[in-house]
Amino acid sequence: MTLFLASCPLWLTAFLLVILPTIVSAWILVLIRHRVGLKRLTTNNQVAGFKFAVIGVIYAVLLAFAVIVVWGRYNDGELAVVHEAGAAATLYRLAAGPEPEEVATRTALGDYLRLAIEQDWPAMSKERESPEVTAALNDVYVAALRLAQNGSRPNPVIAEMFTQLSALTEARRARLHLAAGIVPVVLWQVLVVGAILTVAFTYFFGTRNLRAQVLMTATLATIVYMGLYVIVAIDHPFTGPMQVGNGPLRQVLVDFR
Repeated sequence: MTLFLASCPLWLTAFLLVILPTIVSAWILVLIRHRVGLKRLTTNNQVAGFKFAVIGVIYAVLLAFAVIVVWGRYNDGELAVVHEAGAAATLYRLAAGPEPEEVATRTALGDYLRLAIEQDWPAMSKERESPEVTAALNDVYVAALRLAQNGSRPNPVIAEMFTQLSALTEARRARLHLAAGIVPVVLWQVLVVGAILTVAFTYFFGTRNLRAQVLMTATLATIVYMGLYVIVAIDHPFTGPMQVGNGPLRQVLVDFR
């Protein structure tokens, strides 16, 4: 469900997660008010107000924690792409030269970057990985090993090449891992149930001005559901309108074309 919501346009996700639930929350409040009556609800104001303050604080802390964690991992996805691009650029420079092994290494690296852009990103948007890109990465290793066996490069340069190749592999593995989603199912269940209970607790209150109470409940619901909206939008860093782009990899191809 979170993958589907993350892949939707932002306006549709906002409608499904913020606008529609807020309208439903306000409508339920009006329905309860007419069914129960103001007099019975006002008797809860003192006790319910104290308990609602505790519930609100607990859920606010939980929601803030989830937003901070998701935002941090989203940044990790951006850094993984940047590190992958940096390692590829360094490999291009270390493999410079006219010899067949050097040309083959640069060609294999260019093929890997092109396939990563064309196939890995669409696959990651569906929580998958492209086997063609994995095969292309294996070809880069094969070409680099042949270059090392050639003996045209000093040992420190060869060692640095494989260090950068290892960094490139780790960066790709990191983005593939992050593409599967950040928030676990258990935490999503707690966030959703907590949001519903927090908004529903306002139904125990009663004020003479029904419009003002509906407005207060709608405002609270909007703020709570907007927090969930933010988490959904960036929970899958490589899916939907808020996805981490492949611009750094494209720039490497442009620079070394």
